[in-house]
Amino acid sequence: MTKTALVLGGTGPTGPFIVEGLLDRGYEVTIMHGGFHEIDFSRPVEHIHGDVHFRETLEEALGNRTFDLTVFTYGRLRVTAEVMKGRTGRFISAGGGAVARPDDPRWGPLGQPMAVNEDSPTQDDPNADRFRYLMQESEQVVLRAHREGHYSATVFRYPYLYGPRQMGERDWCIIRRILDKRPHYVIADGGIKLESQAYVENAAQFILLAVDKPQESAGEIFFVTDERTITLKQRIDYIARIMNHDWELVSMPYELAKPCHPFWRGPGHQIKDITKAKIRLGYQDVVPMEEAIERSVKWLLENRPEPGGELETQLNDSFDYAAEDELIRAYKEGITHARQVPYPDYVYAHPYRHPRQPGEEWKPTWQRRFDTGQRS
Repeated sequence: MTKTALVLGGTGPTGPFIVEGLLDRGYEVTIMHGGFHEIDFSRPVEHIHGDVHFRETLEEALGNRTFDLTVFTYGRLRVTAEVMKGRTGRFISAGGGAVARPDDPRWGPLGQPMAVNEDSPTQDDPNADRFRYLMQESEQVVLRAHREGHYSATVFRYPYLYGPRQMGERDWCIIRRILDKRPHYVIADGGIKLESQAYVENAAQFILLAVDKPQESAGEIFFVTDERTITLKQRIDYIARIMNHDWELVSMPYELAKPCHPFWRGPGHQIKDITKAKIRLGYQDVVPMEEAIERSVKWLLENRPEPGGELETQLNDSFDYAAEDELIRAYKEGITHARQVPYPDYVYAHPYRHPRQPGEEWKPTWQRRFDTGQRS
């Protein structure tokens, strides 16, 4: 008997990879989306056009139809989770991953660790951060339906995605400046920010592994990211290398580095631990990070956003080069003044005793001046 699958979305960043994966697995696939973007698939796929955000429009579009599998990638998760009760045997959702509560006392006296996992405290206080609260509440709607036996459910938490068809693609902040032959770019705090991201095809692989392993994934939550996490400076440097562009990266404190804020999206690290998915599902990147970034850059070069158009509006990057140049000039001038303030150099001395004769007291056996890298 042919297996049937419904994909809510299906034409966005991860949808086409999920659909093709389901077709490869023998599913008869139906996608429901708003009809704003169309995709050609390798085999026939039924399209239902309708608004996926509301119960009444979902019920009207689906009628009495049932499916063996439902994959949610677009719409309102809590609404879809309720509508699909009694309509599907398996429900897999892909939602946002920003559900942790950074200031939660449950983290303990040291606060939130650098990398968070699926057991981390979530934002369950609607008065603290309503967006994060609603996101975790939607997850709980799905998991309650699983516990009540309406279907077997799995919840995935997407990070920031990059690659073909991604909305608000942040790499364009870098690519456009390179195309405009900018000689420099402002970065924050040396570019050391770490942020877990996922290439769109890799993110789809998580979903497909849950399809392949229904027992191992049933009732579980999984974070989604590429296997490697690099700094934002590493990402910028690699994009510049791909595009054969040399420029100066001017580092400033985040509060001053406003030109890079659309690319940075906040000063703190955002790292997700996917150990659970690697162990339970056997996840490995389908596309290595270097190749994934190259594909992402190629896609944007071949599908260049219109200056001032929809994607740049989503990014909220002004590309105000005159202001960037003035900021860099003023900052470098300030740095010059700051360097004129006299202050002793820090000199490192090895802390352990290395006596040359018995009873000799500690004294520095070697010193390194970190400002010059010279050893004495």
